[in-house]
Order: sequence, then C-alpha cells, then structure tokens
Amino acid sequence: MIGLSQIRGAAQWIAPHVVRTPTAPSPGLSALLGVPVTVKLELLQHTGSFKARGATARLLALSKAERAAGVVAVSGGNHGIALAVMAAALEVKATVVMPRTAPVRSVEIVEAAGASLRLTDDMDGAFALMTRLRDEGLTPVHPFDDPVVIAGQGTVGLEFAEDAGDLTDVLVSVGGGGLISGVAAALRALRPGVRIWGVETEGAEAMSQALAAGGPVPVALSSIVTTLSAPAVSQLTYEHVSALVTEVLVVPDREAVQGTLDLADHAKVWTEPATGCLLPAARQVRERVGDGARLGLVLCGGNATTTDVMSWADRFRLR
Repeated sequence: MIGLSQIRGAAQWIAPHVVRTPTAPSPGLSALLGVPVTVKLELLQHTGSFKARGATARLLALSKAERAAGVVAVSGGNHGIALAVMAAALEVKATVVMPRTAPVRSVEIVEAAGASLRLTDDMDGAFALMTRLRDEGLTPVHPFDDPVVIAGQGTVGLEFAEDAGDLTDVLVSVGGGGLISGVAAALRALRPGVRIWGVETEGAEAMSQALAAGGPVPVALSSIVTTLSAPAVSQLTYEHVSALVTEVLVVPDREAVQGTLDLADHAKVWTEPATGCLLPAARQVRERVGDGARLGLVLCGGNATTTDVMSWADRFRLR
C-alpha cells in the first residue's frame, strides 16, 4: 500500500515541474446539488489532466540506463499526452501506444511533443504492443500499475486535503485506478472520516467488476470514454480501492456526456466525459448521504474538443 510518506516524497520531486492546481468552492454546483461542493481543478494541470503528476514522478525516478533506453506507455489519451510532453521537457525519448479510437486531439498533441506514436486497433492490442516494446528494451511507464506513478497521482489528494474546507465525500473517476488509489491513500491518512467514491462509465467497468469478482478480471470495453477504458485493473490498484474506497458507482455514457455539458453550464469549466461522469454520481451520493453532505469533486481532465463533445451530444440527443 502506498503511504503518506511516499506521496509527500513524490510531491517534493515533482513540484518544480507541475502545477499546484486550484481548489475552490463551486457556487454553481452547490446550487445545482443543494449541498456545498468543492472542486479540485486538475484540468488546469500541464497537459490538461492529472496524468502529468504520475508521469513526471516516474520519469524523475529513472536510472541513467533507463533514461538512455527511452520509455514507452500505453494510453487512451491523457497518460500518453502527459508522458510525451513531460518526457520532452525532461529530455527523455518516449514512445506512446494508443488505440485508433483515441481522441484525434490527443494523437495530435503526442505527435507535436515529439514522441514516437504507435497506433493499434484496440486497447488490448495497445497493452500487448507495450509489452513487446518493453521486452525490446524500452522502460514501461504504466498508467496505473506502478507505485511511483500512484504516489505521483496521490499528490492530488494531498493538495485537496490541505486546501479544501470540511468535506464528507470525495468523488474520483476510475479507469485503471491509479488516481483514486493515490487520492484515497492521501485523504484517508489526512482526513480519515472522509468517504471516497469511485466513478466509472458503463462499458469501462474494470474496477467495479474486480470488486465483484474479488480481484482483477479482464473486461469487455464499449464505453465512448476511452480515457477510462482499462482492459483490467491491477492487483495494486484493486487492493487500494478495496481497502480505502466506499464504493465504485457506474453511470451510462449518456449521463457522463450530460455531466460534461452541465459542468460547463453550472461550474463554468470545460471537461471531458471522464470528468463529466462525476456529476450524475454526485447526485447519487447526495441522495444517499443527505443534506449534511459536503462534496469534493476531482475534476481530473479537460482534453475533449468542442467538436468531440457536440458529436457525443448529438449521438445521445442531448441539448
């Protein structure tokens, strides 16, 4: 299990390279949900998501030999962007493997950062190719199955605990589980009474299915939310979530896209559906906890174009 000392150590390493993103009350979301809401604006991080933290922590931990060999990562979007951009800043060669379903803008950013881009037909194929490239000598930077990466992501929770007011419940999006593992480790150490809720989208349910099965299992992926679409969680993230997280909620893609639109309208922030899914889940938590709820939302990323969001809104006939 990742401890608070590891997260604080990661915070010191990465501080010169990442943004201490704002934590702020959201009057619009508080009015919408009927209880106080505080947001952690990780979408203002370098590369538009929290992923810069874990990628930077791992890059700074490389040995000289690993730096010389170069690194490889698999990503549905945000991890690849973060690794490409932060590796360029730290002068490390990077290869990013992405499924062809990855957002076009993500592909463009990875290429513009100078990383070598490899595209595969699906996420399973992307993980398989990363394994082959690792065997050829590249150092893998796993998006979630790495204690250094998790400690880096945990700095989100460290800052949230230090900067937020009184909270009863914090909601965090879940893909492979690296972010929620780190955030939960930090928050439960510093604010042991706070409940942590994970949020997935239907068709990207790797963590909820692992919890039901008693351990990681492969899952079929069908969600439009590629940035949450891990084919399985790891034993490491499963153990953190099963020990530290109250429950993982699952919402339909349609509600995640509606959440993105509602966050723009009411919170005045532009997010992606991997963040938008938090809002329908927050309504569930609000109903279950009652009027005494004081909610915290980790707005993890905003790497969706207006074209992307409008296309999804048209698909689901949203207004």
